[in-house]
Amino acid sequence: MKQFVLGLATAGLLAGVVLLSRAGTATDSGPRADDNSAVKIEAGDKNPWTSLKLNNDPDQFTFAVVSDRTGGHREKVFSRAVQQVNWLQPQFVMSVGDLIEGYTTKEEAINEQWDEFDGYVKRFQMPFFYVPGNHDLTNKVQVTKWGERYGKKYYHFTYRGVLFLCLCSENPDSDGMSTIDKAQQEWVAKTVEANKDVKWTFVFLHKPLWVAKDLEKNGWAAVEKALAGRKHNVFVGHVHRYQVFERNGTQFYQLATTGGGSRLRGPQYGEFDQVMLVTMKKETPVLVNVDLAGVLPTNLQLPDSDEKGSIRKKVATFPVSGKVKLDGKPLTGATITFHAFNKTTEKYSPSCDTLSDDAGRFGMSTYTKSDGAPAGEFTVTVVKTAKGGYYDGEIPEKSVLPEKYAVATTSPLRVTIKEGTNDVELELDSK
Repeated sequence: MKQFVLGLATAGLLAGVVLLSRAGTATDSGPRADDNSAVKIEAGDKNPWTSLKLNNDPDQFTFAVVSDRTGGHREKVFSRAVQQVNWLQPQFVMSVGDLIEGYTTKEEAINEQWDEFDGYVKRFQMPFFYVPGNHDLTNKVQVTKWGERYGKKYYHFTYRGVLFLCLCSENPDSDGMSTIDKAQQEWVAKTVEANKDVKWTFVFLHKPLWVAKDLEKNGWAAVEKALAGRKHNVFVGHVHRYQVFERNGTQFYQLATTGGGSRLRGPQYGEFDQVMLVTMKKETPVLVNVDLAGVLPTNLQLPDSDEKGSIRKKVATFPVSGKVKLDGKPLTGATITFHAFNKTTEKYSPSCDTLSDDAGRFGMSTYTKSDGAPAGEFTVTVVKTAKGGYYDGEIPEKSVLPEKYAVATTSPLRVTIKEGTNDVELELDSK
């Protein structure tokens, strides 16, 4: 049902984009004879329409934002997304990085990956704006290749009274990865000051740097200082999970994926392939997430593609379902994670996780939705935050459950997963 609803919403957006592409304004008093952008219709005393004033303000425009393509990318997703975006007909397309797999110093491999990606991008019917991610600028060789192909790592442009800041959060040749380097900090301050009269500012970079402990050290504090007092939004990717951050009186959007590695468990987990459509109205933007699963042509058939996915080594998994209780009652909206203990490093690492439903039931996911867990012994953590919903641990939040269940080193919960079907019962107490 979700996909059909989103598909209908997309159809409405598509109609809106058609109107937005037409200049001029129609009025209820009737269009000018030479105005081809206005509705020409014979009106009576009573009319079967609400208005003839079209939603086509000349300062209004729509753009799309695509998210991570790589980081364990899946076949035929991004290449098809290009055509799906073409069907939506935004005026241009922004990105938030991780466009190639990267993580190599072999020039031939780097060139091949960029040639493949550029081949897909050329199919857009509108401009595409590059923003680098950690997969794109992993090392100095990749930084050099970016410069040879695309020039600047960060830049800006303005359009219809709106400032677009495209930043670089990866600097292996200077301040390091996950940083806004000193030169870029100074550039941001000067660029923002030189465009102080814009009505809105949109910022694009790869990583959500504001979740780090030291924002002065990674340079994000300087960016926020420059943006203080102005209307703006920030768009990032990297985590492959959709999440909205309320920060500094505005919204920062962490997008899901446009082909990058994902278990695709749906909006409840923030895991889905998407583009975000942003329509800049006269005073404020309208933002909507478009699930690509609901963007279909009239024949309901997506175009074929030769885009190959990355090869990922996987261990065998086995179905795991169960129920979690607190003081004997079903525990709803709790994130349950299995942690494996590495005897060599003497550390725990998460192996799979899930979210309990209204009846406290759950099914574990390792690589894809409800595919289960590997065989072995695991320590189990259970976390439920005040706001509820899936918790991936990216930002530390206090659990409403006893603290001992939140960390693998203190959790008393243990499970053994065997080959075949597994049923797990987790009993927690509030003491």
